[in-house]
Amino acid sequence: MLLPGKLDESLDEFWVGNPWQIVAHGHNLSSFERNRVFLNVQGKDFLDISHLTGADSDGDGRAVVAADFRNVGMLDLIVRQSGGGALLLFENRLPRKNYLQVSLRGRQSNRQGIGARLTAVAAGRQIVRELFPANGFSAQAPNTVHFGLGDAKVVDNLTIRWPNGKLQTLRGVTGNRHIIVDEDKEGVAAVVTVVPGQVCLR
Repeated sequence: MLLPGKLDESLDEFWVGNPWQIVAHGHNLSSFERNRVFLNVQGKDFLDISHLTGADSDGDGRAVVAADFRNVGMLDLIVRQSGGGALLLFENRLPRKNYLQVSLRGRQSNRQGIGARLTAVAAGRQIVRELFPANGFSAQAPNTVHFGLGDAKVVDNLTIRWPNGKLQTLRGVTGNRHIIVDEDKEGVAAVVTVVPGQVCLR
């Protein structure tokens, strides 16, 4: 086994032959891992854009939530770091595109429709989402489903498979708004129009 060169103890450098000995030697590598951000490239690959986003903090993020915190129809990220410090909010500064946000109101299923599977078809593209708010380590997202629609302004078909197995399909759903779908009602039960900085109920 090759040993490293001279260690700089002022930088808290150390050497172990077995990684399981790290804790035994009083060292902990947590809180020094950089966060990573990957861009989905048309469902075919992922591109590491960490350095471009500014989200590659070395605070070792352990809990992350994606949500529309600014109420503008775009998902931002909030990160809680193991390395301490305040919560970090990373605003989505990508070019604005079309979207659809969906909240569910269960009747036979649970009240918030948790566990439902939603499939949107827009401009020939299929997008599948599942409603599981508690979907990360020590984090819980809002109980809404967000679809990024790109250039499509209408969802041709929105199919909801409720937790009890019931299928519900909506057709021709206009985008760029927040809709509420009731398990026992046809169509959209309520619409919330998103205006930057405010919420208007219709």
